[in-house]
Amino acid sequence: MLKWLIQQSQSVRSPWQRWGMVVTGLAFGLFVAIATLLPQIETLDTQILLAIHHLHTPTLDRLMVLVTYLGEPLILFPFTLAMGGILLWQKRRQEALGFVIAIGGSLGLNIWLKELFARHRPALWDQILQVPFYSFPSGHAMVSLVFYAVVVYGLIRQFRSFRLLMVTMGTSLIATIGFSRLYIGVHWPTDVVAGYAAGLVWLAVCLISQSLLLARSTETASD
Repeated sequence: MLKWLIQQSQSVRSPWQRWGMVVTGLAFGLFVAIATLLPQIETLDTQILLAIHHLHTPTLDRLMVLVTYLGEPLILFPFTLAMGGILLWQKRRQEALGFVIAIGGSLGLNIWLKELFARHRPALWDQILQVPFYSFPSGHAMVSLVFYAVVVYGLIRQFRSFRLLMVTMGTSLIATIGFSRLYIGVHWPTDVVAGYAAGLVWLAVCLISQSLLLARSTETASD
């Protein structure tokens, strides 16, 4: 994966694209580092969660439950299919396919990674929500990053004058969803960080693949 990212970074010309590849490479390295050091960092994970637990209030409990549902993968995927259908109706087939593959792929990859690492969820207090399955990496962090990043990217292409506002709102929502998982106590902090890192790498793979397909389509059409 890292070798492929390096190869692709050499083929891009835009400084922003190059910086994007650098960030993606760092995200991949961060995920590998966390996955390698999981047993050693559990104490730090525990200390962070216990500190967050002191923030609990009834009002904040309700708010965090609402926020966490905004990143629920099984809720986001039906929205993905609906948005893919809208894009198909608008005859934007390649965008529709890319959108569904990006979100569906992130969900499938997350399930595979959870099975691979089989890390148990924290049980430091009575949780507001009971969540089954393994913990690492966070599916909410990973899938919500891909979903909302793709949505914001699409909106920026339509409304360029509001790009800073949309990026700020999207980033804030993704970060709040990740925090909600820690607040509720169903994820370790490293689960969430690794989820963001894995989501960023998968998003880069999808965007690069789509740009290569578009470039080939353009070349074929011009021949």
